[in-house]
Amino acid sequence: MRKKRVERTIARDHSNVCFKPCGVQRRYLERVALDEDEMEAIRLSDFEGLYQQECADRMGISRTTFSRMIERAHRKIADVLLHQKALVMKREEIKDKE
Repeated sequence: MRKKRVERTIARDHSNVCFKPCGVQRRYLERVALDEDEMEAIRLSDFEGLYQQECADRMGISRTTFSRMIERAHRKIADVLLHQKALVMKREEIKDKE
């Protein structure tokens, strides 16, 4: 049985953002979805320049969870840049099973 997902603090909504290579229509590109919490991890760590523990504290998660999240985000971004794919932001819907 899966552990209940901790609600994360996300400062900005990036759900209507998409990046793609120039000169190629989006319908011809493979898409990679970056979750909103992964985008927030990128913003805090790479743009704001915060240490992982401070990023984790701001998001309300553990440092190890933050570390895994930022690694996933970096891997997705590298895949998009290296293989000419479209990067789309995905807003995650939290569904409670009651």
